Amino acid sequence: MPVGKYQSAIYPCTHPRCTRHCYTPRGLTQHLRWCKFNPANQYAFPSPEPEPQPPHPSSPEQPPSLAGPSSPAPGPSSRTPSPFEPQPSQHRNPRRSGTTVRKHPYLGGDPCDEEGFTLPPNTPPPPAEVDEDPLFPFDNAEEFLLAQFLYSKVQMSAGDIDYLMTIWNAFQKQTSSDDTMEPPYGSAKDLYSTIDSIPYGDIPWEGFKVKYEGPRPENPPPWMDAEYEVWYRNPLDVMEAQLGNPEFGEKIDYAAKEVKSRDGKRQYVDLMSGEWAWEQSNQLALSDPSLHGAMLAPIVLGSDKTTVSVATGQNEYYPLYGGLGNAQNDIRRAHKGAMSILGFLAIPKTERDEQDSVEFRQFRRQLLHASIAKILMPLKPWMTKPKVTKCGDGHWRRVVYAIGPYIADYPEQCVLACVVSGWCARCTAPASDLDELQVTEDSERAVQRSHEHTEAIRRTWNGDVKKMWDGYGMIGDVVPFTAYFPRANIHDLLSPDLLHQIIKGTFKDHLVSWIVEWMEKQEDGKKLVTEMDRRIKVSPHFAGLRRFNDGRNFKQWTGNDSKALMKVFLPAITGLVPEGMVRAVAAFLDFCYLVRRSQIDETILDQIDDAIDRYHAEREVFREHGIRENFNLPRQHSLLHYRLLIQMFGAPNGLCSSITESKHIQAVKETWRRSSRNQPLGEMLLANQRLDKLAAARVEFEPFIPAHLRDPRDQRRTIQTTRAAPASVPGDDDRDGGASDMMTSEGDVRLPLRPVSHYPRSLPLLSQHVGIPQLEEHIRRFLFDQLNPESDVIGMDVDLAECPHVDPNLHIKVFRSATALYHAPSDVSGIGGMHREVIRATPSWQKGLPRHDCVFVEEDPEGVGFRGMNVAQVCFFLSFKHWGREYQCAYVRWFEWFDTEPCSLTGLWRVRPDYTRDRRRMTSIIHIDTILRCAHLLPVFGTSRTPKKLHHSKALNAYKLFYVNKYIDYHAHEVAF
Repeated sequence: MPVGKYQSAIYPCTHPRCTRHCYTPRGLTQHLRWCKFNPANQYAFPSPEPEPQPPHPSSPEQPPSLAGPSSPAPGPSSRTPSPFEPQPSQHRNPRRSGTTVRKHPYLGGDPCDEEGFTLPPNTPPPPAEVDEDPLFPFDNAEEFLLAQFLYSKVQMSAGDIDYLMTIWNAFQKQTSSDDTMEPPYGSAKDLYSTIDSIPYGDIPWEGFKVKYEGPRPENPPPWMDAEYEVWYRNPLDVMEAQLGNPEFGEKIDYAAKEVKSRDGKRQYVDLMSGEWAWEQSNQLALSDPSLHGAMLAPIVLGSDKTTVSVATGQNEYYPLYGGLGNAQNDIRRAHKGAMSILGFLAIPKTERDEQDSVEFRQFRRQLLHASIAKILMPLKPWMTKPKVTKCGDGHWRRVVYAIGPYIADYPEQCVLACVVSGWCARCTAPASDLDELQVTEDSERAVQRSHEHTEAIRRTWNGDVKKMWDGYGMIGDVVPFTAYFPRANIHDLLSPDLLHQIIKGTFKDHLVSWIVEWMEKQEDGKKLVTEMDRRIKVSPHFAGLRRFNDGRNFKQWTGNDSKALMKVFLPAITGLVPEGMVRAVAAFLDFCYLVRRSQIDETILDQIDDAIDRYHAEREVFREHGIRENFNLPRQHSLLHYRLLIQMFGAPNGLCSSITESKHIQAVKETWRRSSRNQPLGEMLLANQRLDKLAAARVEFEPFIPAHLRDPRDQRRTIQTTRAAPASVPGDDDRDGGASDMMTSEGDVRLPLRPVSHYPRSLPLLSQHVGIPQLEEHIRRFLFDQLNPESDVIGMDVDLAECPHVDPNLHIKVFRSATALYHAPSDVSGIGGMHREVIRATPSWQKGLPRHDCVFVEEDPEGVGFRGMNVAQVCFFLSFKHWGREYQCAYVRWFEWFDTEPCSLTGLWRVRPDYTRDRRRMTSIIHIDTILRCAHLLPVFGTSRTPKKLHHSKALNAYKLFYVNKYIDYHAHEVAF
């Protein structure tokens, strides 16, 4: 057994007011980062001495630099160098302890009064206005909650609401003698009228019509005479509503920022931490000194056609979304209203013989760009001068808007950028040579696209549309909508698309399909594919792991299916396909998990470049085996742009098309289903407006809603951060993990409040009940390590006589689960990036077979990655008291390293069960503070075939060698390397 498995809590917290003791130096370091008495932590108790404030940007002693010190080398998309000299201006980042932030020295988002005059530093916001009737138009909170429940939650139809109120009225008359008592609403019409009276979130819909006005033939097709309706909401009102949302007050960046870690490396997190926001602030500050102190507010746009039903005729809609770019990524990803629907674009239709006509295609493209430009036009006056706006933190600020990144998949990007399909929308890399061309700064064949470059080519070829199409992939007869707005270039604004470019594109559509194609070409191809599916099927339990009970052979793939397959795919193909294919998949998965992190620094960027290089070298195996002739694939070519896009826009997961895909459900699909299906667009617009009113009212009414009436499904259940869920809960594995809003040290594991009731409490009876005769010996050796932390010999190696004696009737509590809380901002996380995970150790999971999860156990605090850890399987959790002190422990079966380096083929560490000299499994008791979190092991299948009837719950006992799966989630990828 390695030294360091057993430690005593001998490392006290250095903060005077904290009484916490940790068991390892690493645990102490992690605790200090999140200690509630640490002044650098935003959740710390108030400190008697306030932190010094940075110099006020409106009156600096010396002109500070507009360019960050770690900006990339000047290139087609780099920000322009600043004429000012640098002046450091750093302060603690309130969101990430250990990082520093330097906000833009001039466009710093300084608070002002309602007239636009800058306030002195540390001026508190003006007091909120007191409303005499704060719940208007509702009489009480219960009426509002009922309206929200009926309209938003269950989406009850008007007829059902009328029937419910009829039953309600009859019930009250039957049970009450008071004839005046009536239901809250007389009918559905009364409910809808009340919702329409809500004063919050009231942004009405407007519309305009568009008609073709170009040359007409003698017999024009019907589409030339048709009028196309476009409905939209004023984007200025939408952005001001988001900016003033008090729920976003602490989650908005009011200025472009430069984030650096404690080691001085630049971090790219949210949109405002990227180079693009800094460059926009530079341009505004240099062009107009009166804008100094204003706030830059980028508008994140997104659009994508969606289908509401495949069983009806006109079932396509084209929603346009918009959101405030200052909102941090976790808010935009959390579907909290940081992306709102701005409009419904028109979709021209024509007969099949006219669909490919030049006139119709040109009209369809120009209709899109003209419509978006028309919708965004109310923002244009405020893109060069500030508008005083009230923000969610209660302060007024002078806001200057800008067209920000655009979220779209590749076909949509081509339409937006006026680029021919098959070409890159960002650079002029030829469509016939995407796989060979490396995009470099001095490349003559692949320069960065821009409006200026397009106009230069247009002048060179005298507007010859065909030559622009063939030579540069440009659609020269359409003007992009960004040409109408200052500081906007659509080619720079196309954001990386993780969902369609990486997850569903390169991984599922390319790599998985190519590997299956290679298998099917072999003599025993069907057997190979079947074996791969069986391996995927027997993947052991893990919190949130999607189960492929029938393998991966299903027709309708979603983004979540592709993400789930990523977690278990690599070991499933190892031994079945050539090694080059395995290495190609491993390199791509590393790239994918790196770019999907929420915090990306310069080291990660270098790792991303290395993963791309490895993937490009290894993917040649598909060409060698005749699966691909070339790799002229725009989605794979986009990998070359990711480093620059991350530097420009921050972490890509805040600008992924999965955000707009999820918005389709509420804004389009659900509103369509509740409509009458007869010209439903008007009803969909009204439903969206009512939903926005209810959502805005919920934010305003939150202080007046009694705690006992809050729906626990709408809240992050903090009760589950202090107790584990029951051992047997119906449902799937998703109940075992999720976000947590409780701040704690990293790697904190806690037992439930109540033990399992039917286990004996005395040591002899418990030892007999669980079938472990050596249980008393394990406890004594565990206590030796706890009481002798400085000993050079661990308890497993000393003579049992030297170990402390325990009471023969020692009272022991047994638990079947524990809750791990750890810092994992890239996963589904709560405030501060905390993630909650349930560790199961139960003899029957969901009324079925046993489930005993594996865990990472910290052994060497100085070890890097998995070198400082080991893996153990939890048999059960227990707690007992010795000499008045309680010990919370886990009885585990150990694994041991198979080798001292990760597997050269897959890049995964391998472990095997640890045995004693008499070939019994190595078991022991460890303190739960040595457990970091759950670990996921996947069998090393090799070339052997998987038994047909092997159940996934038996996989950990059926195999003798396992991969430590670092692809199970992002946190595992960060710690198990």
